[in-house]
Amino acid sequence: MSAEGKNLEAISKAIDQHNSGCPFPASEVRMNPFEVERLGWEEIRGLPIVGDANIGTGRFRIVCSGDGEGEGLEEVEAVGTPVEVPEAVPAGPER
Repeated sequence: MSAEGKNLEAISKAIDQHNSGCPFPASEVRMNPFEVERLGWEEIRGLPIVGDANIGTGRFRIVCSGDGEGEGLEEVEAVGTPVEVPEAVPAGPER
């Protein structure tokens, strides 16, 4: 297996381990900027890969969406167009 494949497998297992044992899902993967550039990945399994100079080469960190308990989260107001909702339709077969 290639080094890239081994990295992918290790990170994927760590994401699964985090998500199975924590009520908050993983939100990002942090790696040394050198590793991010070397791999050339922007995301893995839908999670962004973020460069972090505090993490040594050959290592990574799974960041929990519950870390910081709301610190650093940006709250935005959603703007949209009203949608007309059709009349309710039964979900199951008619009897």
